[in-house]
Amino acid sequence: MISLEQKTQRIDDICRRARILPVITIEREADILPMADALAAGGLDTLEITLRTSLGLTAIRILAEQRPQLIVGAGTVVDPNTFRQAEEAGAQFVVTPGCTEELLKYALESEVPLLPGVATASEIMLGYRLRYRRFKLFPAKVCGGPEALKAFAGPFPDVRFCPTGGVGPDNLNDYYRLPNVMCVGGSWMLPKALIDAGDWAAIERLSREAVELLASK
Repeated sequence: MISLEQKTQRIDDICRRARILPVITIEREADILPMADALAAGGLDTLEITLRTSLGLTAIRILAEQRPQLIVGAGTVVDPNTFRQAEEAGAQFVVTPGCTEELLKYALESEVPLLPGVATASEIMLGYRLRYRRFKLFPAKVCGGPEALKAFAGPFPDVRFCPTGGVGPDNLNDYYRLPNVMCVGGSWMLPKALIDAGDWAAIERLSREAVELLASK
């Protein structure tokens, strides 16, 4: 079994590669491959597939089998059973909206690295006690945004975050200039109207524009 320190390094590697982590909710199976291809063509090849719909695990399985060059993780994992299902589907990392001691402890025994969600200092302390040092701040905008991350840097100098929730082109660099931010998550490059219309060229363009916002950072 790999150590938590090795899994932390894996999270660091994933976030360094991603920089922007698209948060994807699949409504139609036919969208899985063209959506992933459009994101990757735009420069976003590390994907978080949420388990908010029944097609989440299917999408992870299909992408693991047919797009092995992509890094694909599972999001909206809320309990150990769902974590196990994501592992079996081929998820390379797992992201949660919050954290419980049961879920944090389960992930310690898994080969798949976990990025647990937090919104408060108390939740960070829960993970910190179990030696977690990488977290998703969610919902970032509601939790205080960049100002909250600046405040967390004081008591938790060795913790780094992936803020998600309310992150977009207008505030992307407000987050990214903070030293305790390792990547950001968002779905602004995936407007529902474009997905419904199957306008993958537009999604590729929005993905490329998102990457270009960070080109000089």
